[in-house]
Amino acid sequence: MGKVIAVANQKGGVGKTTTAINLSAALALKSNRVLVIDLDPQGMATASLGKPKEAQKGIYQALMNGNDLMDLVVGTELDNYYICPCSPELSGAEVELFSRDNREKKLRDILDKAKRNFHFIFIDCPPSLGFLTLNALTAADSVLIPIQCEFLCMEGIPDLLAVFDQVRTYFNPSLSIEGIVLTMFDERTNLSKQVAAEIRRSLKTVVFEVVIPRSVRLAEAPSFGKPIVLYDIKSRGAVAYLSLAQELLGK
Repeated sequence: MGKVIAVANQKGGVGKTTTAINLSAALALKSNRVLVIDLDPQGMATASLGKPKEAQKGIYQALMNGNDLMDLVVGTELDNYYICPCSPELSGAEVELFSRDNREKKLRDILDKAKRNFHFIFIDCPPSLGFLTLNALTAADSVLIPIQCEFLCMEGIPDLLAVFDQVRTYFNPSLSIEGIVLTMFDERTNLSKQVAAEIRRSLKTVVFEVVIPRSVRLAEAPSFGKPIVLYDIKSRGAVAYLSLAQELLGK
C-alpha cells in the first residue's frame, strides 16, 4: 500500500507546490511509482506538469461525483510519475463539501482504493485550512510542511499544528508529521541563516537536513511544464530535491 503525504501550509508562496512536484518527481526517478493529486483550486501543480486545467476532469469529479480516481489519473513525461489534475470545478468544492455527509472523509475513501497502485501519493493542498485541506489531512499518513526561510513564514505554523492535532483527535489518529522542509534558502543572507537556525532550534528533529535553495532554474521549470529533474537535472534545485527524496526514503 502506498504512503499518502499531504504537502500543506496555509501561507501561500512558501514553495508548497514546488516541493510537491519536485520531491515526488525525484522519488519517481528513483524507481518509485508516484501520484500527485492537485487539490489546490489554483491548479499550479497541474500547470507545472504541462497539463491544461481547463481541458480535463480531475480530483473534483472523484470527490463530488464519485468517479473512480484511477480513471482521472494521467501520465507525465517521467516514467512512474502521474497526476490527478485540478479542473475548474474544484474552485467551488469548499462550498459544496459543507453540506455533504462525511465531508471530511471524502478523499480518504477515494484513496483507500487507489493506494495499492502507487508507492507514494502526494497531495498538493490549497494555501488555507478549509475542507479541502482537512480532507487531505484526514486521508494522509503524514504531513510535509514547506517553510520559506523568512520570519513571517513562521507565524502560521502554530495554527497548522493546531489543526494537525485536531485532525488526529477527531478524524485520523495515525497522522504523523513527515517533516518540515526549509525552502527558498539564500545562503548569502543572514536572514535565511537566522530563520533556518531558529526553526531547527524550535522544532529540532522534525526539520529535514536538506535545505532547498532559492533557484532561478526551479522558478523557470513550471513554465516549461516540467519538474526540475527533467528541466535541468544538474541544477542546484534538482540536486537538492534528489537529496531530499533520498533523506525521506531513509527515514
